[in-house]
Amino acid sequence: MIELMVGITIGLLTIAVAMGALMVSRGVSGTVSDASQLQQQAAYAFRVMGQQLRQAGSIRLNLAANKSPGDTIDPADVVAFSPDYSINPLIGKDSPASNEYKLSISYQNYVEPSFTSASEVSLFRDCLGAQPSTSVIQSQFTLKDGELHCAGSNNTAQAIVRNVADFQVRYLIQTNALTGLPNMQSASAATAATDWTRVFGVEVCLVLYGDETIDIPAGSTYIGCDGSSINMSSTGTLAANRKNRMHMTFRNVYQLRSQGRTG
Repeated sequence: MIELMVGITIGLLTIAVAMGALMVSRGVSGTVSDASQLQQQAAYAFRVMGQQLRQAGSIRLNLAANKSPGDTIDPADVVAFSPDYSINPLIGKDSPASNEYKLSISYQNYVEPSFTSASEVSLFRDCLGAQPSTSVIQSQFTLKDGELHCAGSNNTAQAIVRNVADFQVRYLIQTNALTGLPNMQSASAATAATDWTRVFGVEVCLVLYGDETIDIPAGSTYIGCDGSSINMSSTGTLAANRKNRMHMTFRNVYQLRSQGRTG
């Protein structure tokens, strides 16, 4: 009987140690999985926004402006831009209303020769991979209900990234351009709106949070888009669905393709 009790005790201790190791392993695995997922979502969001921002304000370059469409192009032909739309290439709102967007980007849509088709086609697409307008490509981003939403020219928004705690945009504007010593200044949308043609770059900041509830020491913080320290533990002021969750802040800066273009 004693030997049986000793054996049962040893067996229970072994199970307890194994369960403890399993729980620790699961916690570590969940944290690593969360971090990987957040990085993947941020990479996707920046790829989508970057693709649109780098095209902001771009217009068709007509290689033979002195000829009719379909005529043979000669190296001596007149080359000229052909602006056929009047939408401002870049518009932002610091605090958009429910029917507005924090960042709106547009550029001209046009057809051109392509090896994918016998006829001229447009390969441009908005943030949702669609082409609702034949004259302009427009992508509009905003934060709504913890998701990063994007709408194209048809103004129909869809979520592209979830678990978004914050989405902020700053604009890099050029000052003192006429003095020969231009400076770059980080500005809000309200400041940039006085003259959008001064905007040479856009800085995008995203704060994403994970799905897993993790063990976070009291007082643990992360640095938000505005540089402030935010308590993400159970003692903090965050919403319940964000407490004790991993938070990661991501930033990226995009130089605009068409600097100084007027809308």
